[in-house]
Amino acid sequence: MTRYTVEDGAIREDELSRGDLMAWVDGRDPVTGERRGRELLSPQADLILDGTINAPKSFSIVALVHPDLAREFEALQDRLRSRIITTWQQELNARRGAGGRIRQAIRRLEVVELQHRRSRALDPHIHRHLWLSVKVQGIDGQWSNVDSRFAMRLHTLINAEGDLAARTDPDWIAALARHGYTLNADGEIAQVAHAVRPLSRRSNQIEAHRAVALAEWRGRHPGQEPDRDVLQQIDRLAWATGRPGKPTNLTEDTWERLVREELAAIDPALLGDGNASATVSVVPELDFEMLGTIALVDADQRSAANGGRFSAVDIRAGATRALAASGVVAPRDDLQPVIDAAVAHALDNVVDLLDGEADRPMYVKGYMAPSTAALKVELAALFDQLNEPGVNISRPTIATVANASIGDLPLDEGQANAAAAIAGTHRLVTITGPAGTGKTTMLRVAKRALDVQRRRLVVVAPTKKAASVAAREIGTAGSSLHALLSDHGWRWNHDSTGSEHWTRVEPGDTDTAGHIYLGPRRYPLSPGDRIVVDEAGMVDLHTARALAILAAETGAGIAMVGDHLQALPVGHSGAMACMARRSGSVVELTAVHRFRDPEYAALTLRLREPASQSDAVSIATALDRGGHLHAVADLQQARDVMIEGYFRATAVRRRIALVTGANDEADAINTAIQQRRVEKRQLSVHRIAVGMDGQRILEGDVVQTRRNDHVAGVENRALWVVRRIHNAAIDLVSTTDSGDVRTIGTDYAADHLHLAYASTVHGIQGETTDLAIVGPDVDAAGLYVGMTRGRIHNEAIAIPRPGQTAVDVVAATMMRGLPEVTIADARRGARTELGRAARSEAPTAVPESRPGKPPGADGGHSATTPAIGVGSGLDR
Repeated sequence: MTRYTVEDGAIREDELSRGDLMAWVDGRDPVTGERRGRELLSPQADLILDGTINAPKSFSIVALVHPDLAREFEALQDRLRSRIITTWQQELNARRGAGGRIRQAIRRLEVVELQHRRSRALDPHIHRHLWLSVKVQGIDGQWSNVDSRFAMRLHTLINAEGDLAARTDPDWIAALARHGYTLNADGEIAQVAHAVRPLSRRSNQIEAHRAVALAEWRGRHPGQEPDRDVLQQIDRLAWATGRPGKPTNLTEDTWERLVREELAAIDPALLGDGNASATVSVVPELDFEMLGTIALVDADQRSAANGGRFSAVDIRAGATRALAASGVVAPRDDLQPVIDAAVAHALDNVVDLLDGEADRPMYVKGYMAPSTAALKVELAALFDQLNEPGVNISRPTIATVANASIGDLPLDEGQANAAAAIAGTHRLVTITGPAGTGKTTMLRVAKRALDVQRRRLVVVAPTKKAASVAAREIGTAGSSLHALLSDHGWRWNHDSTGSEHWTRVEPGDTDTAGHIYLGPRRYPLSPGDRIVVDEAGMVDLHTARALAILAAETGAGIAMVGDHLQALPVGHSGAMACMARRSGSVVELTAVHRFRDPEYAALTLRLREPASQSDAVSIATALDRGGHLHAVADLQQARDVMIEGYFRATAVRRRIALVTGANDEADAINTAIQQRRVEKRQLSVHRIAVGMDGQRILEGDVVQTRRNDHVAGVENRALWVVRRIHNAAIDLVSTTDSGDVRTIGTDYAADHLHLAYASTVHGIQGETTDLAIVGPDVDAAGLYVGMTRGRIHNEAIAIPRPGQTAVDVVAATMMRGLPEVTIADARRGARTELGRAARSEAPTAVPESRPGKPPGADGGHSATTPAIGVGSGLDR
């Protein structure tokens, strides 16, 4: 392995043997064996941070076809590697002192590089791994740990550097031009991009062949796992299967020849040059202000999970991405003044939530886009104007209607009050319904009460899946909220800066899609009608603004029903909480009907919104006493608990929800459960399909569709069991209705079908199961949603650090990621984040608008594996 040592901006390299590498990963000098700083003994401790330099697949294709482009591509990656590791040395910091409260600039850090030419499916895929050792040397000469949280947050900038290199590097662009190649708007090589999809389909076939071969090997060797040589043989067999005259010994030359033959079968022109007239296009002038505006929009769009807050790192990354997409071609050093100017312009136009705080780590999210701040203020004003007081219908009337609608099933006081409010005349009604409080039953009664008054109930939801479920259970027409708004003329797209842009067309106008708008046809509204927004906590600010305007124009009333403390929207959150503060009637459902244990039901109401940190500790203590907490030593043990829980539940025919905080963790659990089911002969590998990210899909697997498809009749986030895999199609059956069968194509599956034994909070919200286990990597919303899925039992897994208990960990989780509704909330959030950050020993002003040695962040957190994207393939 090659080790790169960066010291004061200078890079030197040497080679490490296997033994050297093991010592280096363990935090020791590979030559002397000397321990660098304190030994890391915790199972959760980071040893290395792994970043991947990826590129668009078209780059690897032309590198295979043209040896000179292969050399140029390697040189491009060399330059990018140097840029990345020197950026790490200049930008990151070490942490010192009790609790790592003091940050220190880094004098020296070390990185090991691994190079690969192929994917696991043996397709052309040139990429590199950069292993950053967590052991770094400070400017005082002492070794300590890198600030790993800051390192992870800096990857948005590192990813942007990869995009910039792939699109603007003069040597690389010129080399492509010599062969007639140009880059398209997505960063792919335009003349080769059409081959990527066919190669991906072939890659999916190879993954299926590999899965069969691996299962057969395990069947012949029970209890064993294949070693590296066996896996290599399986990979090559899978790659060759189905090819005429498949080779028995796949040498490097044979592999290259066969890939070229495959490219020729896709398009013979791929083996030649592109457009011979291609030239290097250099943009002579750049609009710094426009780049700064785009950077601000980019940072804002990525800030939804933080209440609209972003950092200086986010702005720099946005400026770098904006420059990459501009079409400019120039040496990297020449572009830095442009980035600096764009960042300066962006910072001149932000809302500073920390009021000019001098000693501010550049990763702290202390800025907000003026447009988002204005949107929060405007939405509040719209709701204030709309909030005309009215009256609830009488309780005796509700009781009569309930008896006719739901028979002997009684409504509790909260349900009756909520139904009376929705069927009443307040223009704004907010029903806060914690999980399991019977919102659906209440809405059926409210609909009947409105029918009696000859008023219409229109049920909508942020997603098509949620709208369909609500409409079916309530017995009325339903749609997505966006479909309702579209029917009334609203259109949304993105402007030239990438900002979300909402417009309105009038009857007779032609919209941007070329359709003549004829006015509302599917969902006409009249004064007195009630728009019920189910799962309203997932409504974003832009959509809520359009809904408020629509209600004002039509005379309809709005009832938001949901929980703003569950999963947040993809866009900026806070709409439901904002309306709750301005509604003529606000009802909180508190009688929880879902759970068999009434004491646990009461506890979930406290879990939903702890009053303070001490209250959170009290709640976690009660959960622990009730057998709802499970402490483990590390992430692998946490996975094992969730996997074993799945098999215990399914053995007695119980449905179980496994909830994680990240897709990567869900993927690991999904793969492990599927493999265990194969070993138990619950699943067969005789027929295999390929899902998203190359996942193996088998008959009997639990899966989730991840995109609406009206032709197939499937919805985003819907859960299914794979009934049958055909050559070009897959039959699915609903997990809750054996009569609900759908058929999707294999191309849809490869792009939008995902294993779903485990899921993130967005994938599981709205589901009710018998049992639930919540992983250790969730936030407050994930903990609450996960711990309220199971009717019979719910359990949270905690990984305590030395000196902690499971109660401490879960209590801290309850307070993490709470929604920030107002600007004042955002200011408090920024101050809290600043208070957790490592600070300089002698506070000094740190310029945010140009690169430098920034302050650190809170470290000591287990790292995921980020990807440093080159070109358009930016993945985290």
